[in-house]
Amino acid sequence: MAADGFFRIALGVEYKGSRFRGWQRQASGVLTVQETLEKALSKVADSPVSLLCAGRTDAGVHACGQVVHFDTQVERSMKAWVMGANINLPHDVSVSWAKVMPAHFHARFKAIARRYRYVIYNDQIRPAHLNEEITWNHRPLDVERMAEAAQYLVGTHDFSAFRAGQCQAKSPIKELHHLRVTRHGKMIVLDIRASAFLHHMVRNIAGVLMTIGAGERPVEWMKEVLESRIRRSGGVTAHPFGLYLVQVEYRDEFELPERYIGPHFLTGFAELDG
Repeated sequence: MAADGFFRIALGVEYKGSRFRGWQRQASGVLTVQETLEKALSKVADSPVSLLCAGRTDAGVHACGQVVHFDTQVERSMKAWVMGANINLPHDVSVSWAKVMPAHFHARFKAIARRYRYVIYNDQIRPAHLNEEITWNHRPLDVERMAEAAQYLVGTHDFSAFRAGQCQAKSPIKELHHLRVTRHGKMIVLDIRASAFLHHMVRNIAGVLMTIGAGERPVEWMKEVLESRIRRSGGVTAHPFGLYLVQVEYRDEFELPERYIGPHFLTGFAELDG
């Protein structure tokens, strides 16, 4: 129980972010994932539902491992929350699981790590498929150079050079647990896990890595950008369409359901989970 007479419910959520102006509810008439999901859940509860999420994604960014929670006085089965929400949601938002949580659970503040994947389609010809779900880069990219440069970022650092100007985080110092760069045919995947992320941090890292992969800058440029702590030293912010929030991790005490690490079209590549 969250409080007297209330249940705290956690949900696993996935969405295609292309037509949304990000996760967070905004002014009336602006389409967001939060408001869309709250409206669907409110129909199931027959009362207003207000959500808190693990990570607020930007416009155009996708998620296959988002975690949210809400408090309600309404009793429903977990199947009813999942199926009822999905019946009332558009095709590009889906609830994958639901669970009653203890009062001290919080989708954002109890998260101990977050994991993103950035997917690049690397070919001279623009793809006709998945064009809102991957980032196309026509320049031949050297994955080995990108992987080497990525290692400069692993560990605890001041990531000010990869931080958007409007970032509201209290500190630019974050611990990056891993940053893997792998090629799978025409696709290159950046897999990045950290304690938390700054605004645009993954997209700014992706922009630097693609510049290095294209041979426009040396591998050591990543170290120079990091140590500069100046955002303008890092070049362009990569497109949002290739970015996915794929996993949010919590302590074992919460026993949240586990699903595969997405996005869906990468689930056949077992080596990604190494």
